[in-house]
Amino acid sequence: MKKTNAMRILDSAKIKYDVLSYDDDGEHELSRGAAERIAEKLGINPAACFKTIVMRSESKQIFVFCQSALHEINLKKARQACGAKEISPVKSDELLSLTGYVRGGCSPLGMKRKFPTFIDSSALSFEKIYVSAGVRGEQLVLSPGDLVKAADATACDLVLEG
Repeated sequence: MKKTNAMRILDSAKIKYDVLSYDDDGEHELSRGAAERIAEKLGINPAACFKTIVMRSESKQIFVFCQSALHEINLKKARQACGAKEISPVKSDELLSLTGYVRGGCSPLGMKRKFPTFIDSSALSFEKIYVSAGVRGEQLVLSPGDLVKAADATACDLVLEG
């Protein structure tokens, strides 16, 4: 298996992880529940499958958010977490140049630059969670605490209620 930047970061930090592979169908629109479909393909709990969402603030600062496949991100809570007045998702065509990743293969680890990262606190209730390995078709399996450590992330409530 070819190592991704995310895997190399975990290896260098001596963090234990596994990789699950799935058949990638190329469908990665957030509105269509891509992370939920990945969980279904892998036969895993979609609540433990976390999507990576890259956002930009009004001051052009980039932030990374990880949210369960079952939930939408609450923009008000995301703004509070990162201290921004306004925040919106980065467009798909900008994702590769900003992060080094494509939509559907964006990992919270190993981006071109280190961005402030926030992980929904629901992750901490699982023994293992699943995040993109940095390429379409592969998910990392690791403890949420190890992901928080490796990403130097902040755990906070990001769930849109209702």
